[in-house]
Amino acid sequence: MKKTKNTAVEVLPATADKRLTVKETELAPLFERCLNSVRCDLRDNPYILEGLKVLQVGGYRSAIGSFWNAVVDDLRNKIMARSLKLFNKSVQLGREINLYEDFQNHVSDDQLIEGAYQIGVIGWEASKVLKHAKETRHIFDGHPRSSEPSIFKVLAMMDDCVRYVLNAEYPPPIIDIDDYMSVLGDQKFDRSAIAVENALGALPEVYKSELGNRLFSVYVHAGSTTVLRSNIEFVAPFLWQVLPKEVKLQVVRRVDQEITKGNADSSEQAFAFIRVVGAAAYLSPVARKYKIKPLVDKLKAHLDEWKAEDQVVSELSRYASIIPPEFLSDYVSAIVHTYVGYVGSSPLFARTDFYANGAAMTIPSMVQAFDDRAAEAFVECLKTSKTLRERIQHPAKLRRLRALGNIVLEKVSRTFGDRALLEALVKEKQEEAFINMIAAPRRHGSQGSLKRRNGT
Repeated sequence: MKKTKNTAVEVLPATADKRLTVKETELAPLFERCLNSVRCDLRDNPYILEGLKVLQVGGYRSAIGSFWNAVVDDLRNKIMARSLKLFNKSVQLGREINLYEDFQNHVSDDQLIEGAYQIGVIGWEASKVLKHAKETRHIFDGHPRSSEPSIFKVLAMMDDCVRYVLNAEYPPPIIDIDDYMSVLGDQKFDRSAIAVENALGALPEVYKSELGNRLFSVYVHAGSTTVLRSNIEFVAPFLWQVLPKEVKLQVVRRVDQEITKGNADSSEQAFAFIRVVGAAAYLSPVARKYKIKPLVDKLKAHLDEWKAEDQVVSELSRYASIIPPEFLSDYVSAIVHTYVGYVGSSPLFARTDFYANGAAMTIPSMVQAFDDRAAEAFVECLKTSKTLRERIQHPAKLRRLRALGNIVLEKVSRTFGDRALLEALVKEKQEEAFINMIAAPRRHGSQGSLKRRNGT
C-alpha cells in the first residue's frame, strides 16, 4: 500500500501490475456508518465534535486523540454510574476516587480500562481491544515524530472505540456487597424475586464469586441469626443459577474444610447450605461418605421403626444419585426393606400390611436414580436377604416389591446381567419362577446330616 496524497491511496496487488486507487471520499460511507453508531446522547460530545473537525482537514493524529478522549470520558461516567465503591476496591490506587476530577488526576488509562472490566462496565474482549486502541493513541497522538497515521488506521481505531464503548449503553448500577450483606440481616429485607434477580444478575463475575463465598461463610457461622439465614436461603438459589461451574465447585469444596474443623454444628450448616442451592452433586467423596454413611447405618438399624425410617429416608433422598459405591449394597438393602415393610396386626388398625408411610412415598423416586450398579445391589438383596424372602411370601409384600422391580427394570441397560430375574419379578404369571430364582441354595448332604442327628 502506498500513500500518494491526502486525497487518495494506491493499493498494489501482490500478483498484478495494475494499481487500484481508493479515494478518501470513497471511504466517507464507512466513516458515516461508524459515526451513526455512536449513542444518541454522545452525538454532541465535544471530543467527538472536535475529532470530526480535524478529520475533515486531514488531522489524523488529532482525530485519534479526540476519539480516545471521548472513550475515556464515557468510561469514567459509566464507572460512576455503575459503582465507584467497587471501582475503588478493584484497582490499586493512591487514593479513593469520589469525583470525576479524581479520575483526571489519579487514574491512568490502563487502570481505567482494568477497573471498568473488573466491575462489568466492559467485557474481556473490549478490555483487550481498548488497550490496543490506547497504544494507537499513545503512538500517533502522543509522539509527533512517529509516522503519519493512515486514514485506515483512523477508521479502524474509531470503529473499535464506537463498537466497544461509544455505542454501548450505560450498565445498570450494581449493589455493594458489604451493604447487601448488612441488609440481608434485616427483617425488612425485600424478598422479591425480581429485585434479587436484578441485583445479583448485574454483578461482575468476580463479585458473584465473592458474594457466593460470603453467603456460605455467614450461613455456617455460629453467630448468624435465623433472620439472616432465612434471607440467605431465599437469595442463594438465585445467585447459584448465575455462578460459573468452577466457582460452584470451589464453594462446595469448602464443606470439606468445615468437616476437618471438627465442629458438628458448622458441618451440618454447611450441608444445609448445599441443600438450599441444590449442589449435592458437587460434593467431594469425603463429604459424601461423611454425610451418607451414618444415614445408611441408621436406616439399617431402625428397620420397622416408622418415625426413624421417615426421617432418615427424607435426608437420604437428597443424595440418592451420589451414593458412594462402598455403601451401595447396604443403602439399597435398607430402602428396599423399608419400602416392603412387614405383615402384622394392631388393635389400632384394621390392616395387616405395615410400612412407614412417609418413607414409602419417597423411596420410589430414590429408586429412579438407580444405574446398573445399583440394580445389581437390588438383585443381590433379593437373593441374599432371608428377611425379605420371608416377608414377600405375603401377597401384599410381593406386590410392593414388584412395584420397585418395575422401576428398576426401566432403569437398567439392555445388557444388564440379571434382567431375566427382574422380568420374572414384575410379571405375576412368573411368580413361581421368580421365587425359585431367589431361593437360598440347599447345601449338599444337608438332609442326610439331619437324619443322622435324629438317629434315623
